[in-house]
Amino acid sequence: MDQAETLREMVNKTNAYGREKEMNREKNTKEPVRLITVTSGKGGVGKTNVVANLAFALGKHDKKILIFDADTGLGNVDILLGLAPKYNLKHVLKRERDIKEVIVSYKNGIEILPAASGIQELAELNRDQRLILSEEFDALAERYDYILLDTGAGISSNVTHFCASAHNILVVVSPEPTSLTDAYALMKVLFLNHNQKKFKLLVNLAKSDKESKDVYRQLSSVANRFLPAISVDYIGYVLYDDNVAKTVRMQKSILDFYPYSKASKGFLKLAEKIIELQPSLSLTENKINLF
Repeated sequence: MDQAETLREMVNKTNAYGREKEMNREKNTKEPVRLITVTSGKGGVGKTNVVANLAFALGKHDKKILIFDADTGLGNVDILLGLAPKYNLKHVLKRERDIKEVIVSYKNGIEILPAASGIQELAELNRDQRLILSEEFDALAERYDYILLDTGAGISSNVTHFCASAHNILVVVSPEPTSLTDAYALMKVLFLNHNQKKFKLLVNLAKSDKESKDVYRQLSSVANRFLPAISVDYIGYVLYDDNVAKTVRMQKSILDFYPYSKASKGFLKLAEKIIELQPSLSLTENKINLF
């Protein structure tokens, strides 16, 4: 081997070592996955639409997102996005497929874990099913920046356990009085039964900034009076927008079709606040513990 070949070999080895070192550095410095539960006290507040569009907005920041349809018996995220998955959560819990086979790739760095729909036995997961789910999720920790859990509405054990497992709990309300009452009931149950004390409040379908802040003041006032140990922090609002209904019928994201609409601006601001958000639970390890 002449001097030129020897020099080339040395350079190639150095470059290969440098690339390997850089890859290891990136792997070691990657932030642990963040679990954010998006929940509500009652249905009809646009929670699933918030999840889908928040995922799109986070994707614009080059984040890798998994939407987990955590309404395990009545899932509909896949329908909202116009997907027809071959498998769903039922196949994971029956050990017929592993979780990576069930996850559906969408676009913009978004993937979906679809739930079953109309399967009563999955409406309330038992202990064994929860263990299976936790085991399967551990294999996903390195793949995502955020996992958004779209729970069912209300105070079922599935909802409260998913909320208690998350790094942050985002409670979605609308300006309707019943929405506020049910949101307060959900936070009360989470505090009394799961010792959850920190909640982020998003007001959806608000007619104005003023109405949104009035809703927040009403709910936080009641919480401060009767549950002084918890904190309810205002994370923002999404304005009522006729274009949302149009894109729901089209089974598309409003950020794709009406990126400058009132609602789109709200979702983009929400994503920025989510990225800045400090987790309520520690992010010391890349491990997912659902339940």
